[in-house]
Amino acid sequence: MTATSDARHTESKAVQKTDSPSGENPRWRDRKRYLWPLGLLIPLSPFISWFLVDNLRLGLFWATGAWLLVIVIPIIDMLAGEDGESPPDDAIPRLQKDRYYRWCTYAFLPLQYAGLVFACWCWINAPMGIAEKIAMSFTVGVVAGVGINAAHELGHKSEKIEQWLAKVALAQSLYGHFYVEHNFGHHVRVATPQDPASSRFGESFWRFLPRSVFGGLRSAWRIESARLQRKGKRTWSVENNILNAWAMSVVLFVTLIGIFGWEVAPWLLLQAVAGFTFLEAANYLEHYGLLRGKRADGSYVRCSPADSWNSDHVVSNLFLYQLQRHSDHHANPKLRYQSLRSAAEAPQLPAGYAVMIVIAWIPPLWRRVMDQRLLDYYDGDIERINVGRSRSRR
Repeated sequence: MTATSDARHTESKAVQKTDSPSGENPRWRDRKRYLWPLGLLIPLSPFISWFLVDNLRLGLFWATGAWLLVIVIPIIDMLAGEDGESPPDDAIPRLQKDRYYRWCTYAFLPLQYAGLVFACWCWINAPMGIAEKIAMSFTVGVVAGVGINAAHELGHKSEKIEQWLAKVALAQSLYGHFYVEHNFGHHVRVATPQDPASSRFGESFWRFLPRSVFGGLRSAWRIESARLQRKGKRTWSVENNILNAWAMSVVLFVTLIGIFGWEVAPWLLLQAVAGFTFLEAANYLEHYGLLRGKRADGSYVRCSPADSWNSDHVVSNLFLYQLQRHSDHHANPKLRYQSLRSAAEAPQLPAGYAVMIVIAWIPPLWRRVMDQRLLDYYDGDIERINVGRSRSRR
């Protein structure tokens, strides 16, 4: 059985196990049900930026999206604390079928692109200096980064419309290859030295970033080329999921440049880089130093909650579609975000993603916060930690 089928088998067993005779638990209710639309504040941040600047006359508010990510959400997260509630097993079948949760993610996309078009208008027409245009680029970049997370949620699903919407969400950040690499590369090799998106013990975010970006791109191309060859198709064809995703980006950028002029081109590029940099910061902290065990034949054991850092901080989970319950996501990748459980047995991050991303940007602070935590999780055994290829033979 392959690692991919292992993961699907695990997820299938988990969902089957949760089924009660009726498939429902009418006593349990999702207390966050009507809070999920709060995540739409992120794609609205370009409009919020303009409103604040127009009324308060302070150009620093062009960076409202960035302030939300690095200041507002972390403060509220610390005040609100951890969630402390996961859906019971017999509520999961009902949650999986509830289309309300799907529309909460679908609604992100039109707002995402409305904000991008509005940002282009601002870059051309609003009274902005260079620094303010950069600030707006980071606001839109935060939207693009969270858009990759929305694509992550949609891309794992089996419905064709959701897979297509995942590619649409990725177009803004020029990261269409993520659709292939994340699903068929990262989920197979997660928490191993062979995975470019699994950070290693002692590796700073700034060393990890190019390794993950370019390693993920190379991996995605190999995976998609092999898939098409197995089907007897040409690699350079419209059926290539990387090429058709990139084509969406080309159409998007050419259209925006055609409407607003070449002046928007550098800002479009900057927001795309900011977007996938935010995504890679999340990748960095999700598996830092974690290493799956091996079987006697040298193959890796099935992915378990122990192979991802878990965080159950309620506010950042609302804004990230419970990406922080990453341990359950990797153990059961087909579960929708509303069904994910917090894994107490997994290694635990000391704060939510918004806080940890900022810490990751400062390598000495990151190592002070995380290295001993990682060592303690493995009882100080460096041989059980992912330190790179040289230590992978255990």
